[in-house]
Amino acid sequence: MNQRRSRTKFTEDQLKILIKAFDQNPYPGYATKQRLALEVNTDESRIQIWFQNRRARHQCQKKSEPDEDLESGQDQDHSEEEIPSREDRRCRTSYSSSQLHILIEAFTNNPYPGIDTREQLAKEIGLPESRVQIWFQNRRSRFHVQRKREPDDQDSEQRQDQDQALWDEGVQDPTNRPTGCLCTSLDSG
Repeated sequence: MNQRRSRTKFTEDQLKILIKAFDQNPYPGYATKQRLALEVNTDESRIQIWFQNRRARHQCQKKSEPDEDLESGQDQDHSEEEIPSREDRRCRTSYSSSQLHILIEAFTNNPYPGIDTREQLAKEIGLPESRVQIWFQNRRSRFHVQRKREPDDQDSEQRQDQDQALWDEGVQDPTNRPTGCLCTSLDSG
């Protein structure tokens, strides 16, 4: 069954640590998030989500107080919220063809897996659940972009055939890049 992860509840002490870190840098690097995760005794992925949510809330508060932004000067805001440098980012995750095969098969069965399914897949392919979650997010996004590029006048059966061809191609091509136009192969079949 698809279940969401239960909401992470931070204690007052944990929140003090996180807020202090956020005030210093709202875009912490991977090493900083790892250090904070150890300090507050949780997963790095939970720290990452907390910072994303805090930045979103921080932006909403800024938008609701436009007069204060003009008074305080906008240059100050830009220096505070710099995007992390390449060294601070997590290394790009590489997937083997067997890992991709398992992930694509799971995606074909359910593009929105719950936490239990993601954790099971993570264990099966030997990667953290957070990487599996990101892979599904990226795959759904890529899938929607590919569908938008298709002409709207196709009937649903032909669209399903193309969807299946896209998945088959993804399993056969370890780089997961389209190798040619799918339209010609589908029209001849």
